[in-house]
Amino acid sequence: MYPFFRMSKELISHRNAGPLAVGEAHISQHICWPWDLDFWMELNNGRTLTLFDLGRIPLAKRLGLIGALKKNRWGLTVAGVSIRYRRRVRAFDRLELRSRVIGWDHRFFYLEQSMWSRGECTSHALYRTAATDKNGIVDPMRVTKAMGVTDASPDLPQWVQEWIKAESHRPWPPKM
Repeated sequence: MYPFFRMSKELISHRNAGPLAVGEAHISQHICWPWDLDFWMELNNGRTLTLFDLGRIPLAKRLGLIGALKKNRWGLTVAGVSIRYRRRVRAFDRLELRSRVIGWDHRFFYLEQSMWSRGECTSHALYRTAATDKNGIVDPMRVTKAMGVTDASPDLPQWVQEWIKAESHRPWPPKM
């Protein structure tokens, strides 16, 4: 089940947090609860992605994206993600999520998130996201303008550019 209560807690606890600029990180604190675990008594890999929502949505609010979405009646979608898992997370481990927008191109926004425990990075994710309307994906330039961002996108790091390029070669729909 989606952690609606946890999301509500995050939105309430960060309601007065100051605005963020593109590239600045939203940092939040969490606990790995027993219901987040899998059969091996560690944080479930799918639950990790769900917990990352607890950082992305408050980040979007602090960037002014949530207000722009509401005003323009846009939606928000995840169009792709690549994640690395490197350290086990066990029940009751305290976690820090770091979330930030890296930049955008002609179609998508790129975000990175990392999860930390005891000073070590446990996982790291790169997301491709987009605002949507009834016609599909909204041009990121329209979205950033609605957010009050007038700067061009920061240069995307090489590893992000290479991921974008690799994704462009991936067949869709998949051939099974």
